[in-house]
Formats: sequence, structure tokens, C-alpha cells
Amino acid sequence: MPHDLDPRLLRSFAAVAEELHFTRAAARLFVAQQALSRDVRRLERELGADLFVRTTRAVALTADGARLLPYARKVLAAYDELRTAWAGGGSARPLLVDISAPVGTGARVLAEAREQAPGVEFVARFISGLTGAAAEILAGRLDVSFGRVAGLDPAVLAGLGHQPVRYERMAVLLDEGHRLAGLAEVPLAALAGETLYAAAGNPATAEWTDLAERLFAGRGIEMAAPFPEIAGEEEFVRVVRKQGWSVLASTEFMDVPGMVVRPLTGPVPLAPVSLVWRKGLSHPGVDVLRRVADEASGAHGWLEKPSASWLPEPDMSLMVADAPHVARRRRTSRDT
Repeated sequence: MPHDLDPRLLRSFAAVAEELHFTRAAARLFVAQQALSRDVRRLERELGADLFVRTTRAVALTADGARLLPYARKVLAAYDELRTAWAGGGSARPLLVDISAPVGTGARVLAEAREQAPGVEFVARFISGLTGAAAEILAGRLDVSFGRVAGLDPAVLAGLGHQPVRYERMAVLLDEGHRLAGLAEVPLAALAGETLYAAAGNPATAEWTDLAERLFAGRGIEMAAPFPEIAGEEEFVRVVRKQGWSVLASTEFMDVPGMVVRPLTGPVPLAPVSLVWRKGLSHPGVDVLRRVADEASGAHGWLEKPSASWLPEPDMSLMVADAPHVARRRRTSRDT
């Protein structure tokens, strides 16, 4: 047994051990598969033991690999805690939180977290979609985000922790002179023949575009042609007004002069929002955000679905699978 082991080698081993698939593990760590394989082989040489049984069809842990895994996880957790503490000069470093926009679920949770924990520095970021934010989280350039986890690549999602927060009601942003702008709610059927902008062409928002495609399918609603990423509120307003788009949105949306937000109905389409963070991240700000999100979900009924609602099955499965953990935390909070 060597005196010192490179934590990178242990991280590579742990990723393969948890995925039991080299390609998915490499995607999770954002490294080339060849580099990952070299790290695993080097660790095996240093330990003098085979850690995996590899065949053309499957990867499995050996007895030595299974014995190493819990120790590797403890070491990696300790390294993450050390990195977090040192980055803050002995106290918790600022937590980088992507809320996408100054309005909406993420913004509301962040505002309450700042109110409840004034000693924690939460620094807001504004990345347009969870797909882009997730890549930044896994690369260590961002800590937390909000969005639709079912739209992420499974290899990416495997490296993230996630907690259901809200079913946002979807809406449409219309020119105030549009034929449907006078309605209190817009039936989906009334949008047949319309073209809506849903961020097609922006790779950072792929999960939102995918949700829109699922909603539009079979309803005669067209997707606006792909357009480059639009950065910032002012530019969004300029482009949307110039292009003359109607926009798929949520009921909590920024003000756009000359346009109105109308909730969709018949059925009520929902956009699921989860709090997302990097697995293994230890930071008091994450604990605050999770608690605040849990409290807000309960207080506002954010996880209660309206009758006759619409939600894709993959989203429902993920949100329901995580819901018991939220309920347990809520009970524990009340009991203490």
C-alpha cells in the first residue's frame, strides 16, 4: 500500500464504481475515457490489486474494489470539505447560485435564504438554462442551480444531487394586441397554428426546449426556428419584440413592455423545478437553500399539482422518487 494516493485517482475509481460504466463515468467527470481508464489502471498498480472485472459487456467491482469504495468516498468527502473551507480562508467561501433570472422560483428561494442566513454569502449567477448550469456545476465553476432535471443527460444527472421544489405553471407571453391576449387563460387548443419561441438553438437550455417539444407534439403548435443564445433581459426584450415572437414561459416572468403573460390551460402544463447541486459538496449555504426550498414548497403548495394538469412521465418519475426525502426532512424539521 503506497503512503499517498492521488485524490484524482480515487475520484476516477469512485465514479466508475458508482456508474459501473467507463463512458458514463468519464462524462460525469468531464474527462476523456482514455484518461479515466489510465487513472484506474494506475490506481490498481499502486494498490497491487484489481478493482474491476471488465468484459466487453459489463463492468463489475472485485472484492478489493468493493472494500476500497467506502474508504475512497470518505477520503473524497474530506478533500471536498477541505477545499470548501480553504477557499473561504477558514470560513465558508461564497456559494455560487444560478437562478437563471431575477424572477421565478430560484430567485424567491435565494432571497429567503439570504434573509434567513445573513452570515452566508450567496452570489447569484444568471445562466439561461439548467443544461448549461449543470456543466458548470460538474466543472466546479458553479455550486447550485434550479431547473428541470429530467431533461439532463443521465451521465450528467448522476453527478448531481437534486431536490423537488415546485411545479411551475406554464404560460405564454403574447403581444398585447394578439388575438388571445384578452383571455384570462389561454387554452392549448387555441394555440394550434401558432409559432412559439422556446429557446431552440441555445444548448444551455436544451431541457426547456425538450419540454416544449413534448408539449407542442400533436397540438399543432410550432417551435420558432433555432436562434443564438440571448444574453440578458434587455437583449431578450429587444430580440423578442423585433422578431415578433410569442414565447413559451412560466406564470412568474419578467415584464416585457407591450406584452402580457397568460397562463395555459386545457390541460394545465407544468414545468418541474428542482434544486440542483454537485454531489459531495459540503457548504452551509446548500443546507440553507435546501431547508428554505422545503419550507417554501410546503407553505405555498408548490408541489401540489392542479387537477387536469400535464407533465411528462420522466419528470413525474423523478419528482415523485425524490418526494419522500423532502417529506422526511419536513417532518424532521417540525420535530426539532
